[in-house]
Amino acid sequence: MATRRTSPSAAKAAASPVTPLGQHRTASRRREPRNVALVLQGGGALGAYQAGVYQGLHEAGIVPNWLAGISIGAFNTALIAGNAPERRIDALREFWETISQPYLLPATTLGQEASLTGIAEEARGWLDAWEAWRAMVEGQRGFYQPRSWFGEDPFTAPGPTRASWYVTQPMVETLERMVDFDRLNDGGIRVSVGAVDVASGNLEYFDNAHMRLDARHILASGALPPAFPAVEIDGRYFWDGGLVSNTPLSQVFDSEPRQDSLVFQVDLWSAQGELPQNLLDVAEREKEIQYSSRTRTITDMQRLGQHYRRLLRELLEEIPESVRKDNPWCQRAAGLACDRRYSLIHLIYRDRARFGHFKDYQFGRVAMREHWQSGLADIGRALAHPEWLELPQGESTFVTHDATA
Repeated sequence: MATRRTSPSAAKAAASPVTPLGQHRTASRRREPRNVALVLQGGGALGAYQAGVYQGLHEAGIVPNWLAGISIGAFNTALIAGNAPERRIDALREFWETISQPYLLPATTLGQEASLTGIAEEARGWLDAWEAWRAMVEGQRGFYQPRSWFGEDPFTAPGPTRASWYVTQPMVETLERMVDFDRLNDGGIRVSVGAVDVASGNLEYFDNAHMRLDARHILASGALPPAFPAVEIDGRYFWDGGLVSNTPLSQVFDSEPRQDSLVFQVDLWSAQGELPQNLLDVAEREKEIQYSSRTRTITDMQRLGQHYRRLLRELLEEIPESVRKDNPWCQRAAGLACDRRYSLIHLIYRDRARFGHFKDYQFGRVAMREHWQSGLADIGRALAHPEWLELPQGESTFVTHDATA
């Protein structure tokens, strides 16, 4: 692994309270969140939805001090953390407008995205299928291109960094051009991106609070096999973190020390869906179940765990200090107990169900702009509830608000 270190700026951001909520602040003396986290799930082309969500947060004056992402969520994370605040929306837009073009030939729409948004359902279905076919055959500009197998047999032993259908060098070049990794590592925003160690099968997080991140770490988080090859980092090989868990929510909740937190969880796959009626429906539903990663289960477990940590703290207060000081069980309990509070705003992308089983690799510009606008609209509806931005009060220490129910 890369040399582990603690970035001074990242450590400062983790240790200091933030004031990120701009116009939504009230004059009350409520506890302020020390962490404002943006958690981004994987989902390929659907990731433009996350860019729209971030635009809404940015325009509302809400500044996350912790970004956690997996797969395409890691790319969006890098673009946000690796650019100056005033440049972040432009960087996201440049990235998505770049990769929504086929690798070889011009984009299908030739700038006609607005007029094609409202076309008839059947015609739109043909357009979506055509864009997905081009993504498979041509690749996407600045993202990936088909691998040439001239003189090679992909089923023999090309090695872990060549055993894939596509070449991902364009991704590295795009990241290094659009992301300032010095800023990403020392800009005061904590960044966590998840990837799977191919040899052990374990999910690991690359975190700028403990190491210096570069383009390899972002690429590893999105290296979904067999389309993309494993990424080598210090003698180890990594694949897309979504193979184990597509939602990096636990990384934010389980990190020590625990802090009062406002968390925006942005999911691209819904665990709930309709009963499939044909083989294409089956393929789509399988992906939704696989990659939704049980966000609700995670939040339920975290809510219960925080309830018990608070209960333990209250019980310790009833034990005389003379006993707590010398009793080893009380000392262990004190290490587990806390009264931290969490407010989680959950957004799930639901608008584009008609895209079918290829919606995660349909990178056409019409779809990209629709994804982006859906994210912007959904976060706008969430921010219409300013009370959701406050930490819970009283006995409740963990609340979840479903912004897209």
